[in-house]
Formats: sequence, structure tokens, C-alpha cells
Amino acid sequence: MTDFTRALRRLALILPAVLLAPQPLLAQEPAPPTPQHLTPAGGTPWIYEGSDVPRDEEWIFGELPNGLRYAVRSNAVPPDQVSVRVRIDAGSLHEDASELGYAHLLEHLLFRESKYLGPAEAIPTWQRLGATFGSDTNAETSPTHTVFKLDLPNVDAGKLAESMKLLSGMVRSPVLSDANVQAEVPIVLAEKRERGGPAERAGNASREVLFAGQRLATRSPIGTEATLGAATGASVSAFYRRWYRPENTVVVAAGDIDPQQLAAEIEAWFGDWEGEGALVPAPDFGDPVAPAGADPANPVGEIGVVVEPDLPRSFTYAVMRPWRPVQDTVAYNEGLLRDALAQALINRRLESRARAGGSYLYAQVSQDDVSRSADMTFVNFAPLTGDWKSALDDIRGVIADALATPPSQEEIDRELAEFEIVFTSQVEQRRVLPGPRLADDIVNAVDIREAVAAPETVLMVFNSMRETITPERVLEHTRALFAGDVIRAAYVTPEAGEASEAAIRAALGETIAADAEARIAAQAIAFDDLPAVGEPGEVVAQAPIGVLDIEQVEFANGVKAILWANDAEPGRVAVKVRFGTGYRAFAPDEAVYANLGYAALIGSGIGDLGQEELDVLATGRKFGFDFQTGDGAFSFYAQTREQDLEEQLYLFAAKLAMPGWDPNPVIRAKAAGKLAYESYGANPNGVLQRDLEYLLRDQDPRFQTPTPAMFDAATPAGFREVWEPLLGQGPVEVLLFGEFDKAATIEALRKTFGALDQRETAPAEVLERAIDFPDAGETVIRRHRGDANQAAAVIAWPSGAGVDGLRESRRLEVLVSLFNNRLMEAMREHAGASYSPVVRSDWPSDVDSGGRIAALAQLRPEDVPVFFAEAERIAQELASTPVGEDEYNRVVEPLRQYVSRASTGNLFWLYQLEGATVDPRSIADLRFLLADYTQTDPGVLQALAQKYFGSRAGWRLAVLPEGQELATASGPASAGEGR
Repeated sequence: MTDFTRALRRLALILPAVLLAPQPLLAQEPAPPTPQHLTPAGGTPWIYEGSDVPRDEEWIFGELPNGLRYAVRSNAVPPDQVSVRVRIDAGSLHEDASELGYAHLLEHLLFRESKYLGPAEAIPTWQRLGATFGSDTNAETSPTHTVFKLDLPNVDAGKLAESMKLLSGMVRSPVLSDANVQAEVPIVLAEKRERGGPAERAGNASREVLFAGQRLATRSPIGTEATLGAATGASVSAFYRRWYRPENTVVVAAGDIDPQQLAAEIEAWFGDWEGEGALVPAPDFGDPVAPAGADPANPVGEIGVVVEPDLPRSFTYAVMRPWRPVQDTVAYNEGLLRDALAQALINRRLESRARAGGSYLYAQVSQDDVSRSADMTFVNFAPLTGDWKSALDDIRGVIADALATPPSQEEIDRELAEFEIVFTSQVEQRRVLPGPRLADDIVNAVDIREAVAAPETVLMVFNSMRETITPERVLEHTRALFAGDVIRAAYVTPEAGEASEAAIRAALGETIAADAEARIAAQAIAFDDLPAVGEPGEVVAQAPIGVLDIEQVEFANGVKAILWANDAEPGRVAVKVRFGTGYRAFAPDEAVYANLGYAALIGSGIGDLGQEELDVLATGRKFGFDFQTGDGAFSFYAQTREQDLEEQLYLFAAKLAMPGWDPNPVIRAKAAGKLAYESYGANPNGVLQRDLEYLLRDQDPRFQTPTPAMFDAATPAGFREVWEPLLGQGPVEVLLFGEFDKAATIEALRKTFGALDQRETAPAEVLERAIDFPDAGETVIRRHRGDANQAAAVIAWPSGAGVDGLRESRRLEVLVSLFNNRLMEAMREHAGASYSPVVRSDWPSDVDSGGRIAALAQLRPEDVPVFFAEAERIAQELASTPVGEDEYNRVVEPLRQYVSRASTGNLFWLYQLEGATVDPRSIADLRFLLADYTQTDPGVLQALAQKYFGSRAGWRLAVLPEGQELATASGPASAGEGR
């Protein structure tokens, strides 16, 4: 058992103990029989057959007489949860031409009705068991498999038995009637519609080129309208009977319960399953083959030029080899590590070239075994202009150099240090690996026909082979990566006539000279050589905050830190630095620089050190450097470890004390922004990304997505002029949660954040800048240039903000969950009007305005009025009628389980306490946290609905195709219409 139990005992100090006790929904069942079909001691588990990879002893494997295989293990992360995966070895590649989309359609149908679950009972049943639909209960369909996923919280023997029973009924005995198929097909078509548009067309066209002659070229899991529309109960049942058999099934379970119990339940509920008819072998997926007459030395095959005016340029070419099953041995994995090293060396050189201002925005080499169809080495890049050939030549020149000359030992050592930190961290964190990830690892291993290895095994293999990694062997693997049976390419461009298949074929057929200029020379840079942030500061206050063992430390310069040193997550330290005033700091004409900050601020360096030098400093260390601009503060964030914590703190503090201003990251970020802008208009979702925040904030210029003209007008000098004073703003708050020595960390803080100069508080006019909400009135219209059957709709109401209302914000989350359930049911069942409508509440706690409740859906244009009507109806019903007991419990139980699970991790507490040094009232409210989510009376929820929904109509936005009007009584498009 992990030390999470200690965190839970501490949690009981501030949350009522009764709320943390298990809340069984089912009567305790008798213990099931002992499993009978485990791999015997000394035997070889099925996943390790033909492999000499050391077995991960924590997994227990079994195989039933009917052919079903399973894997189970004990895992207490998160506590009291079991994660179950049921994998069917059938995906879109197993479909006949008349069955396109059936594998995915079956995924839906198994949730609609089955042996133990009546029509539409699956989602509410899982909710009553505490599982949240979409996160705890879900499924996926790929070209090669279909996987059903359940993360069951608050587990006990009875809930486990009931859940296995329900899952077995879904997988073994779905009700595949004509009525169910007719009800579910519109929902699948809604999902297909929401995915559609230029990106999907370009993806499909590229796939048809890259996998020409193979099944994967024409078998996307979503299917076609024609085949889905023709589906019947009989035709779907035929697909089901062919592939849903025990021989094609693997069940995986990992959780906080005896693994013998897990195995016994799998055997009990799946042991007597028998397939119908003879076992059907999987179809031949085909091999990539070069066209007749291709040059064996450079076998360029199919080429595609895809013109999509609303998409940025992207170029992919691939060296392709047939995929074959492998013997997953130690030697094979050593080869994979050498392949990965070869790719990392090339990618570092390509990135260095892009940072310095090359002909492409990004470029990357990657090897992948794609859908058991091809072993491929991809080269992906984005040309900065229509001169795709210059970009292609530049990238091929870097690759040609890697193929001609071995890398230096210094380059190899640098990449090996990066690998080592990853593998070592996995070992350090093994006991806190979450059950869902462990279960997914088995599923993925089965999918690619390989074994699984414990983190210790991976590190052992790496350490035992690193002395054999020579420049010559890396060169050998690099050459193998770029040797293949055929080379294919797809170029997506917004400009017709910019490229032709013949021109690309000729360019790929050219011999390119090796370009060694991108090689990165060895640099000797050490933290000991860097300037100090300043004179170490003085601790003027240190005291517990009254929650768990968390302390607050204050330095003489005004910097405050919140620290929780604990061993709940070994090898992990979460660090967050909040400073300044966030979006409040920007003037109305500085939106472009606010936008560029995310992409360019960190890359612009520290002092005289650019990104290349910082990368050298990071070699062999676990660093992070995420940056965000919030409503009320800027923030840096990293996941690091105790050994690297002092240097991580130095990097953050040095960014504030002595920022660098390399112009290249600004120039690169401008180019990226311009390339992305036109794609926003390609579909409704893109328009929402571009405009929704701006509109919901009453068209506040600070939140506008910059236009290409705005990017053109921005300069590196202007970027520095805006950001330099912002990096000097106070207050500064540092949050450190994880495994570290408290005394040593406070000393590190003294040398870094405690050594910063005293910071000025922003002027009152900045702190008082409010975020307004638009007036409700006529529906605001925005247009997109995408498919005529796509639209989006948003309806929103203003809510609250600030620490004063934190408890109300939690209760509002309960109300919004009720709203979300009702809206999903209404829209999905309305002839598939929308696949995934969502309602969310945003309540900023570090400012006093800007909160809102918003409902959003992607749908058909003709269904936009339906969405508005349904959302308004639900809002008014919530305001007029208390929610019933069963519906209330289906929302509250998943929230209870979420809080109970999340509160065992450090990030949960970090998020709850950020900003507490500025406004400590949030600390006192923590004692009500679970009660607010799980003991809010239905009458209180009704009152909240009356407060926020009953007093005003919702603000509305419709995103429609160009040339279409909104069929609604709300009147013509408002004055805000535009693109």
C-alpha cells in the first residue's frame, strides 16, 4: 500500500470523516471462487511467449479454455479504484467494404443496450456506481482494435462483481436490433460530422496516398455515410459474430483489490463465453510496394498534393517497409533504443535549424509501426512559405549528413543523458503509476504484438547496452531507418498550382549534399558558472497554514512560498510560480504581445543564454518550463525531482531577474501565428477557438486573437518593451508540492526567489480592470468556410468570480453537471443533433469578474435553434423544479469519487491553494470542499439556477456556414457579424 493512505488520514483533519468512508451502493456479494486458469508457476505467460524480456512479476496472467486471455495486478493509485479494459482484436481494418464504420458503431451499440442493461441505461448505471461518463467510462476504436474502458472508484467485492457482470453483458450479449441501430447511427453520424472538414479531408487524402494498395488507405474508423446509413441489426450482428469472440479478447484489470479476486471475476463472467461458428482469421492488411520501375536506390512511389485553402502547409514523406510480427527480445529492444537515439540526434539538429530562422517552422523525424500495416520512418515539416522545395532540401540535407557521417561521441552522450533521466524517473515513480495507465500499457502491448517490461527492466537494458552505443552503430541504425521498399509523400497546401506530383517526385529523387552546419557543437555550460540571482534573502516568517503539513514561508523581499514536503509521490516535485497581474497588465492595444508571450517568452532565454544553451544545461536533468497567462497572474510550472529542484528554481527566478531577449523565438512565433490564423475559419470549432473568449469577454481587445496584420506589426523590440516590465511585477508566489527536503528547499528559495529585488505592486488602475460579460440580445453570428452541414452554438450566462464565492463555485459545478447530463441526453437523442454537447462553469478566483456558465455544441445548422431551445428549457426547469433523488445521486456520486481520488495527489492541493498567499481566505474554505460538492441540497441547487438562469436570458452565439442564415425568432444577425 502506498503512502496515499497517510494523505487520506491527514485529509480527515479538514474534511468530515464520514464523507471519506466508503459508500457502497450494492450489497456485499459472496467471495467468488479461486481462479483456475492462471499461468502456472514457472510457466511462460502468454504475453511473453517467444520473448526473453524479464517478466514483470507484478502482473498475473491467465488464459481460459475458450481462448480469452487476461492480465491482472494490484495497484493502489488512485486508492480504492479498479481499472478494467476489454480489448477486442477487431477494428476498422477488419471491415468488409460494405461494413465501413461498423467496428466503431458497435462500440456505441454496446453502450446502448445489452443483456443486463436496458435501453440507455449504461451511462446512468455507471454514474450510480460513481464513474464519470467520458473519463471513467469510455471506449475507443482504432484500425486494429476496439477497447472498452472502465475506471471504477470506491471499489469493493460487490461493485467489482456487478461491474464485471455488466461489462460481460455488454461485450458478450449486446442487443443489436434494427431499432437500436437506427437510434445510434445518427449519433455516430453526428460524431462524423463534428470531425469533418478540411483537416479530415486532408488526412483522408494523405492516408490514401501513404497507404496506397493497403486496407488502411480506405478504412477510417468513423466509416462512411453510405455504409452507416445502410446498417441494420442483421448486418451489424454479422460483423459482431465474426470478430467478438473469446479468442479475440483480452481483459485487463489493475486496481486496489486482491488480484486473485480480479482474476476470479474475469473467469466467472467470461469463462463460459463461446464464439459462434468457426474462428475467422484476420484479413491481410497488405504491404507497401514500390511501383514497377522504381529506382531501388531511391524508390519514390505515390505522391499526393492536397489543396485545402483553409489549412496551413504541411509536408510528409515516409520511407516504408512491410510490418511483420517481431520476437520481442532484449536484443530487439536494444535495437529500438538505438533507433530512438538516431532519431533524437536528427531532431535536435532540425530544431536547432528552425530556431535560428530556417525555411521551415518545424521538422521532425519519427519511426512508427502503423496499424500493423507498415514499418515507417516519417519526415514531417511545415514550410514557412510556398517554397516547399527549399524547406525539403534543407531538411534532406540535415538527414543526408546524418546518413553520411557518424555523430560525435559528445552528441551521443547528450542524448543518452536525456534517455537516462527518463528511464530513471520511471523507476523512481513506479509505485505511483496510476492503474489506468498500467492497464492501457498491456492493451497497447497486445495491439503491437509485443511484451511488457517493468521500468527496472528498461533501465537495466539501457545501462547494459550504453557502452555498445558507438558513433558507427548509430550511423548503421540511421541508415536502416532511411532504407525501405518505397518512399511516398503527401503535401497539404492552401495554394493550387504551388506544387505538382511530378515536381515533388523529382525533388525526392534528387541527390542532396550533406549539410553539416546543423550539427550542434559541444558546449561546456554548468550552473556553477552562471551569475547569482542576487544576495540570498532572509526568511521573515514561517508557519503552518493549518492544512495537512503545509507551510507558508515569507522572505524579506515580499516573496511568499507554500511548501508541502511529502513522500506520497516519490521522485516528483511540482513547482508553480505565480507573479504579476496576468491579463490585467495588458493595455488594449497589446493583444498581439499577450498572444506571443505563450510561444516566445520562454524561448527568448535567460541573460546571455539562448534556448540552445538552456537545453545544454537541462541535459541529464528533469526540468520543465511551462508558461501561462491567467486572468489575475502569470505563471511558470514544472514537474521536476528533488535532485534538480534547486536548478529548476534558479531557472524560474533568473527568468524574472535577468530575462533574455533573443529575437528569433518572437519571429518564429509570429510566423506560426500567421500560418494558423486562416485555418481558424475552416470549421466551426476553429471559429470558436478564434473568437469565443473575445466575445464572451464583451469584445475586450486584450483577448482578441491577433490577425496576420497584427502579427506583421509586432516586433521583437516591441515584445521586449511590453514583457520586460511585466516580468518585474509583483507579487510573487512559489508553490512546491512533492518529495523534497524542506530545509534544503527553503535554502534554495533563499538563493533564488528570496534574492530577487523587491517588486512593486501594479497600480490600482491595473488591478481594477474588470472583465465584462456581453449583453444578451440578438444572436451573434459568425461564419465559417467549411462544410455546409457543420455549425456550432453557444449559450452563456454570467456568474461570479473571486475568493468570496469559492463555496458557491463548487455548488455551481454540481448544478452544471446536472445541466450537462440533461443537455447531452436531449441533443444526442434528438436524431443525433449533436454528439458531444458540453456545459461548463468558469469561476476565476484571482479576479473579481469574468465568471460564466456556458453550454456549447457542434451540430447541423438546422439544429442550432433546437440547441438554444433545449438549453433554455433545461435552465428554466432547473430553476423551477428541484432535481430528483436518483438524478442528484448520479451527479454527486461521481463528484464524490473524483474528489476522493484527486485529493490523494499533490496537484489537487496545489491547485486548491494557488493564490492563497495573496488572499488566504481560500484556505479556510478548504474544510467545506467535499461537502460543497456532495452535500449541497437540491433546494440550494434550484436557488442557484434561479439566481443565474432565472433572471436573464442567455447570451447566444451561432457559427454558421457562409451563405446560410439562422432560422430562429431571435432576428437577423447582430452587428457583431463577421469572420
